[in-house]
Amino acid sequence: MKTNNGRVIFLALIALISWSCLVLPMNVGAAMDEIKAGLFVEASWLKENLSKVTVVDARPEKDFKRGHLPGAVSAPWQSFADMRGKPGEPGWGVLLPKEQLSTKLGALGIDGKTPLVVYAQPPGWGEDGRFAWMAKMAGIHDVKILNGGYRAWERAGGEITKEMPPTSSHSFTIADLEKGLDATTDWIHSSLGRIKIVDSRSKKEFEGAVKYGEARGGHLPGAVLIAFETMFAPDNTIKSTRELRQMFEAASLKPEDEIVTYCTAGIRSAHMALVLRMTGYAKARNYDASFYEWAGMKQLPLE
Repeated sequence: MKTNNGRVIFLALIALISWSCLVLPMNVGAAMDEIKAGLFVEASWLKENLSKVTVVDARPEKDFKRGHLPGAVSAPWQSFADMRGKPGEPGWGVLLPKEQLSTKLGALGIDGKTPLVVYAQPPGWGEDGRFAWMAKMAGIHDVKILNGGYRAWERAGGEITKEMPPTSSHSFTIADLEKGLDATTDWIHSSLGRIKIVDSRSKKEFEGAVKYGEARGGHLPGAVLIAFETMFAPDNTIKSTRELRQMFEAASLKPEDEIVTYCTAGIRSAHMALVLRMTGYAKARNYDASFYEWAGMKQLPLE
């Protein structure tokens, strides 16, 4: 009898362990993807909440005119950047001063109170993430990215329109830009060796290819490569939190690190900086001027 009882208990323990191995990782994974929900919304959610948010189309204006989500406003990243001069000149392509940025956002009907949902066509150049980063810089924290972008909306059977929505301007004032989300050339140069630098461009660019009129090729000293498009699944939705963390850990990034992301003009890297923060890297910053400015300053080192 003792033997039978012992065998029953043993088998019960084995069954419990097996169940835990199957169930616990799934529960943990689900909990971790609640973190992802802090930055992304699904098309199904947006269909149910379309009237409660301001929808922002971050794609080029020509794409917006071909078709967009109902009520969306067109907001390509160049509209909010200093485009005077040419790439490589100091300050080219960086965010406008807060006064001009306030006016631009207000003109789109953004009041800083209504939640924002921004979309593009990922992976692309990460324009949706750039807008979300800019909104957070401006003090608008309730901003989300449509996971999978325009195509995900289409797959979900969402309505597409060419109708231009009426826009009512709002008075919107940015008190101060959130400097903790941004990194400047001088700050990075003075922090080399202390911070972790992530290059979000392609492998060819990292290795020295000059594809977009950069003054020089190469990468910032000590930078590690995490190509922007590797953050996305085959259907162009963002990968799971678990997969993203594994990717960042493989690049020797730690949650306590001060991290700077960069690309060619601070667009892809803005998106990546937000994803890093979403997954627990709270000190991640975007290098707004990015490689254009760094490569254009001949006195700065490259590898």
